[in-house]
Amino acid sequence: MKLKNGAEYMESLRKIKPVVYFKGKRIEDVTRHPATAPHVRAAAMTYALASDHEHRELATATSHLTGRTISRFTHVHQGVDDLIKKIKLLRVLGQKTGTCFQRCVGCDGINAVYSVAYEIDEKHGTSYLDRFKDWLMHIQDENLMVVGAMTDPKGDRSKGPADQPDPDQYVHVAERRDDGIVIRGAKLHMTGGVNSHEILIMPTSAMREDARDYALVCAVPVDAPGVTMIFGRQASDDRRDKKERIDSGTPSFGAVGGEAVIAFEDVFVPKERVFMDGETEFTGTLVYRFAAHHRANYGACKTGLMDVLTGAVSYLTQIQGTSKASHVKDKITEMIHLNETLYSSSIACSAEGWPTPSGAYMVDTMLANVCKQNVTRFHFEVARLAVDLAGGLLATLPSQYDLESEEVGHLVRKYFSGVAGIPTEHRMKISRLIEAMTGSTALVESMHGAGSPQAQRIMILREGELEKKIKLAKALMGIPQKG
Repeated sequence: MKLKNGAEYMESLRKIKPVVYFKGKRIEDVTRHPATAPHVRAAAMTYALASDHEHRELATATSHLTGRTISRFTHVHQGVDDLIKKIKLLRVLGQKTGTCFQRCVGCDGINAVYSVAYEIDEKHGTSYLDRFKDWLMHIQDENLMVVGAMTDPKGDRSKGPADQPDPDQYVHVAERRDDGIVIRGAKLHMTGGVNSHEILIMPTSAMREDARDYALVCAVPVDAPGVTMIFGRQASDDRRDKKERIDSGTPSFGAVGGEAVIAFEDVFVPKERVFMDGETEFTGTLVYRFAAHHRANYGACKTGLMDVLTGAVSYLTQIQGTSKASHVKDKITEMIHLNETLYSSSIACSAEGWPTPSGAYMVDTMLANVCKQNVTRFHFEVARLAVDLAGGLLATLPSQYDLESEEVGHLVRKYFSGVAGIPTEHRMKISRLIEAMTGSTALVESMHGAGSPQAQRIMILREGELEKKIKLAKALMGIPQKG
């Protein structure tokens, strides 16, 4: 792997010059700008663990293409063991960052595209998989970060891609040339987009034959001509400067994953970087497999985050002198129970994995959807319990400026103190961490990341095998199967 640690990853980002805007102004260096730097540091942790003796087995894998050691985030899963190791890695990273570390979407996209490209080639005699392998070996050897780009703006959602008044509401092929294609459109909510090296573009949904120009998979460098990114706002992002490290909540790693709009304005993509072009019948399969892989992740990365949140609340109750109360113990027990239930879902759908015709392994899709459906409920309940135990100071806590003020600092230290011997600053820090982890941005991502709750319910019902269950009930009671 060319990029072996977090420092090398950051240096690699300084060498490329993507067009990134935040609050109407161009960001020249995402590794140093206060809005983006925390997210860069979170992603850098994925590189750090690969060099760490304790976690190297989880964070790295052996490439089935080259036999070389690679980052697990660039690996095509070759068995159930790979699926489970990825889940364990995600929990560790969640624990170490307390936020999103951004490389999961690219990994899931790589695995979905690999298996589907194989099946397109089998049916149509194309050479998409060979192209994809060449690109992937480059990604693996350089250890590049890939942002998986799936969600389109969608415009008028009562209309499909081909029926939109503005065709750019879905990424599409605007022109075909002998040596490649020209694309237009945008992708939204792109986690880690501004600090990735490559963009893997995928269709956002199953498509009809008349949407051939939208059935597109390709890879584009983040600094390709015509690519523009607009970095999204997050709760309390104006607190992220050196003077407000306490008030920022998570000063080292930021909140959630640092999402961006990525616009493509007549971007040329060479033929060797195109992995689907018009094969509409495979778009549903691609989305289905990507979504299952990504939904499986949430019971792991969010478990790591909730480990941190549970620890933060437990420490705060110690500071406040309430940790021994029976109702406090009961609520923390419930937080742990919900957390481990989520983790068991991720492990289960990985343990039940199966090989696609390409040899790449898939998670159990039913259990993956159940896992993500539980995230949309359990994470909110854990956050509710955390806010309950923390108390009203989450909403009324004075700022770091007040703590350090010569005029009122002594009042803050006195009236926000708790158990003797623990500095008021510790109570403020841990309270801000809880505020950041239970704020709107984090929970919105848990609700809508990898698809809205309704998307999982559709898949759960589709794979629920109701007819099989009816037959089981009839057999048990001796009712004729055809009656």
